[in-house]
Amino acid sequence: MNKTFIIAEGGVNHNGSIETAFKLVDSAFHAGADAIKFQTYKSELIASKFAERATYQKNNMPGGTESQLEMIKRYELKIEDFVKIKNYCDNKGILFLTTTADEQSTQQIEHLIPAFKIGSADLTNIPFLKYLASKNKPVILSTGMANLGEIEEAVNLFDRKRNNEKLLFPPITLLHCTTNYPCPFEEVNLNAMLTLKKTFNLPVGYSDHTQGIEVPIAAAALGASVIEKHFTLDKNMEGPDHKASLEPTELKNMVVAIRNIENSMGTGLKHPNKSETEIINVARKSVVALKDIAAGTILSTKMLSVKRPGNGIKPADIEKIVGLKINKSKKEDETIFWSDFK
Repeated sequence: MNKTFIIAEGGVNHNGSIETAFKLVDSAFHAGADAIKFQTYKSELIASKFAERATYQKNNMPGGTESQLEMIKRYELKIEDFVKIKNYCDNKGILFLTTTADEQSTQQIEHLIPAFKIGSADLTNIPFLKYLASKNKPVILSTGMANLGEIEEAVNLFDRKRNNEKLLFPPITLLHCTTNYPCPFEEVNLNAMLTLKKTFNLPVGYSDHTQGIEVPIAAAALGASVIEKHFTLDKNMEGPDHKASLEPTELKNMVVAIRNIENSMGTGLKHPNKSETEIINVARKSVVALKDIAAGTILSTKMLSVKRPGNGIKPADIEKIVGLKINKSKKEDETIFWSDFK
């Protein structure tokens, strides 16, 4: 199993504060994540003043008649802020990623990121996807709210062969996702990730919005090449995504669990491992004397039993020694060896 690339999704959980963003970077690094991701956008370019907040946004952050535009404007960071965050990530030793949601932000930030992360909301935004495709960068595409036809239309805009093998990411990676915060377990449909892999023959991963760490761990066990998970410094902070996010300790536990899963997958070849070869003789059984046997005795079934240890004649061969003359005396429970018949 290849190493799962783990993205700690900071999103807008910085609450518009670059200082909080730095703390999120620290937390993601100490948790062992491969990358931390934020969201870069111009509020006025992605939401009209008439756009309402989603139900989960209203539930997670009551705000009366506040529009979606008013809400996201409070969490918008400047490009200069992201430059500082990128430098901070570099110094810390964790990869900086960000989801861009409009052409202007993309143009300003693209030199800072090795791949475009495309959110589920833009999977059907064909003009924007065409713009991203023209940039010749790898893309990580979330597929929440989409059917296979919509995903196919998006995938066909990108050249899956154009990027060379030296890049950090393959040309296209599809992330299965359910766009609900938090997502109930019965709506995860994790097997759909495997459907994406089979249908499009592309690397697949999982962007998780459930509460807890079980589902991303399961996704890793199923072969997800990328896991993306929201996290926050404190679930009780005000904001639309905090309640569906992991806190630092939970994030670290998730990373450790996924790494343990990777280590446990192995090669797929079935054979005794090194540690097992040392236990075989102790755990397995072999033929022993059921009672004292004198040298020169012709063995019968009534004289034999099968017990530990397993360093003698195998139980499967017990019938082969019935009727043979044993040339060495044996005490009750003593192991019988092939050399005893020479």
